[in-house]
Amino acid sequence: MAKEQSQVLTALDVAKTQWYHFTAIIIAGMGFFTDAYDLFCISLVTKLLGRIYYHVDGAAKPGTLPPNVSAAVNGVAFCGTLSGQLFFGWLGDKLGRKKVYGMTLMLMVICSIGSGLSFGHTPKSVMATLCFFRFWLGFGIGGDYPLSATIMSEYSNKKTRGAFIAAVFAMQGFGILAGGIFAIIISGAFKARFDAPAYEVDAVGSTVPQADYIWRIIVMVGALPAALTYYWRMKMPETARYTALVAKNMEQAAADMSKVLQVEIQAEPRKEEPEVKSYGLFSKQFLSRHGLHLLGTASTWFLLDIAFYSQNLFQKDIFSAIGWIPPAKTMNAIEEVYRIARAQTLIALCSTVPGYWFTVAFIDRIGRFAIQLMGFFFMTVFMFALAIPYDHWTHKENRIGFVVIYSLTFFFANFGPNATTFVVPAEIFPARFRSTCHGISSASGKLGAIVGAFGFLYLAQNKDKTKADAGYPAGIGVKNALIVLGVVNILGFFFTFLVPEAKGRSLEEMSGENEEEAAPREESEQSHSHNNNNNRTVPV
Repeated sequence: MAKEQSQVLTALDVAKTQWYHFTAIIIAGMGFFTDAYDLFCISLVTKLLGRIYYHVDGAAKPGTLPPNVSAAVNGVAFCGTLSGQLFFGWLGDKLGRKKVYGMTLMLMVICSIGSGLSFGHTPKSVMATLCFFRFWLGFGIGGDYPLSATIMSEYSNKKTRGAFIAAVFAMQGFGILAGGIFAIIISGAFKARFDAPAYEVDAVGSTVPQADYIWRIIVMVGALPAALTYYWRMKMPETARYTALVAKNMEQAAADMSKVLQVEIQAEPRKEEPEVKSYGLFSKQFLSRHGLHLLGTASTWFLLDIAFYSQNLFQKDIFSAIGWIPPAKTMNAIEEVYRIARAQTLIALCSTVPGYWFTVAFIDRIGRFAIQLMGFFFMTVFMFALAIPYDHWTHKENRIGFVVIYSLTFFFANFGPNATTFVVPAEIFPARFRSTCHGISSASGKLGAIVGAFGFLYLAQNKDKTKADAGYPAGIGVKNALIVLGVVNILGFFFTFLVPEAKGRSLEEMSGENEEEAAPREESEQSHSHNNNNNRTVPV
């Protein structure tokens, strides 16, 4: 068995980079494209939702979503994602990667369309329907994290595996860009067709009835890329590593890989061997072999996402400060969507997307460990550079410097732990737990995202309650919130030392599965030899 396994798995490890690898990146990456598109596009339309559904007659400023509604609309998808990561991660190890892979995509397609068709006679019922579909959309997106990472790692050769998994994750960058560009096109077209005065000129007339179509179209288009790749996902064979190591069907693994890699791989006829008792996920053996690794991958992802998602809090202040977005009352509803989309697309283009692809270029040269340490280090430096002289950055003449440093923290998050925390859990655990452990690590990250996006929303409020945003209690202020984030990054730096380096090593070597196969075989040989000794005939 071990010889058959090594033949199939070695063929995968040493396979040249082929066209099939690139199609796998696109097929797996479309889930992340949809994920980023969805999370990005809702932030583009939340201001519009406030104007449409929470307008107050006679108010000096346009309507905004109340804090609890805003938290629900933005946060319910995170809760769904966390649940989906745990559930589909476990299911991917139980049923196989391929069987579960189509389910997640169909869930995304149905719920993206459902989100856009949210109905109701009152603002409350529209928001409740939207939250319902966004939870299940998040559930489907959550399943894509462990499955896409695991499938890509199990298809890849050991030389370029890191770059391939990182490239799947980097599709998020294109999803963010696509969301921004599509919102610019749609809002631009509506703006040209339905001219409206600014809010301060005509409060009611500034939001034309047709504006309700804008957010629905933007949200629903997220279903398109996912639907287009459904057929190709269904055509992908099960990964050879799952078929060989978990399903124990060596002939099928060899046949699948022969088709995929266009190389003839012969599996030897199956021989009767003693059943190997494997250890379970909650066993002492797993804890001693991989417990610290799982703690390392889960804690670094948790700490990274606290810092990464809380950074988004400061975007609206930055955009307003440098004049990219004028005061809301000076614009009509469609103009505001257009301005926000343009500003966020520029940030994505300048810092988010390049960071992802720097990781793809360098991960198999300098390694995951070095990139993650470097990313946490520079994020800490730039957070403190923003926090300690924070009063200096609030002066108008210094705001461009603030934006540059802020962009660099995003760049080093993506050319750093945001990419590596996704890659490493798909490489260091045994095949039978790989999807589950990636699901646990990524769910830990989403928990950090919830803390970052909502805990810090309250924490960063002004110490003086009268100056805090409407509906929020007093906080510790932006300066102190940035210092706390700097400390979070320092913790991430130190927890990185629990994570092993997987560069240039096979998945079986990293997970210790070679040793698992070897140990029972040696025991079997010793037992066979012992029986032979006992059965000798001794002449009398």
